[in-house]
Amino acid sequence: MKPEPRRSGIEKKLLVAAVLVIGLGSWFYAEIQPQPPRLCGSEGGPPVTANRIRLRDGRHLAYEETGVPKERAKFKIIFCHGFASSRLDGIRASPEIMEELGVHLVSYDRAGYSESDPNPKRSLRSEASDIEELADALNLGSRFYLMGYSLGGHAVWASIKYIPGRLAGAALLAPVINYWWPGFPKNLTEEVYNKQALGDQWALRISHHAPWLLHWWMKQSWLPTSTVVKATTHLPNRLDAQVREWAASNGMLEKRKKLATQQGIEESYYRDMKVMFGKWEFDPMELHKPPFDVHLWQGDEDGLVPVTLQRYICRRLDWIEYHELSMTGHYLSAVPGFGDLLLKTFLVSSLA
Repeated sequence: MKPEPRRSGIEKKLLVAAVLVIGLGSWFYAEIQPQPPRLCGSEGGPPVTANRIRLRDGRHLAYEETGVPKERAKFKIIFCHGFASSRLDGIRASPEIMEELGVHLVSYDRAGYSESDPNPKRSLRSEASDIEELADALNLGSRFYLMGYSLGGHAVWASIKYIPGRLAGAALLAPVINYWWPGFPKNLTEEVYNKQALGDQWALRISHHAPWLLHWWMKQSWLPTSTVVKATTHLPNRLDAQVREWAASNGMLEKRKKLATQQGIEESYYRDMKVMFGKWEFDPMELHKPPFDVHLWQGDEDGLVPVTLQRYICRRLDWIEYHELSMTGHYLSAVPGFGDLLLKTFLVSSLA
């Protein structure tokens, strides 16, 4: 029997290097994996307290109904909440206006938020599908109105694209934009993008180019991460700053975050970021005029959504009724009387 040949020094070093690479790779793969979600109603998970429907794929969608009973409603509206929020946050219209106009409002937890089951395959198309199934399950009729606030605006864009025949009207309230939409001039987006805090630039960059890395990136204290997630973004509008300070001081900010992320931050916040700032299946600026009115409200002192980009979108899509609010920030529902103004403008004009 021939003796096994001795390994050369180079071979041993290569073997050690290979073992180290495999070991580090395995460690890093484990590090970037998020914790499994804690489903509502499961053993050890949060309790189910909301009304929920069961979707075709087996997931549950939680919802909240306000306004007049749908049997006598003139307007049936679905509301899509924003980032770090839930079905319990709405437009804050007065009961008197809801009654006068005959409004039945359905707010729902988007997938992975609060009490709606996570959807690891979430996409723009799935968001529109969830809205359509919710409308059918609640018997809202063949056509209904749709509103989306902040990051919830992506659900409205998706619905205009994928289920236009189901909408009677659509409203976008300070909708978040994606810096990589092809319709934007590169010099315009670069200028605005570079004005953001370094952590926000990186959070968006990772969400778009390396979404698989986002969970790991966001939990590293030594890396620049999103000021939006940390609720430390500079807010130039005075009312916005006051509202956030008030919410932080009385514990409301933490309470809202706990509710929104109770099934896991990966399937709520981070999934939102991946869908909103990822590679879109379509460019909103290439959409054709739909067979219903579309309104967009934007504050000129919004510290979270650049007004210059919103203006550009509405110039490109001249069929959008654009409402720019002077000396107004991002938290539109905190503006006195905005909810009533919104309903009157949006719904009454749709009947004209």
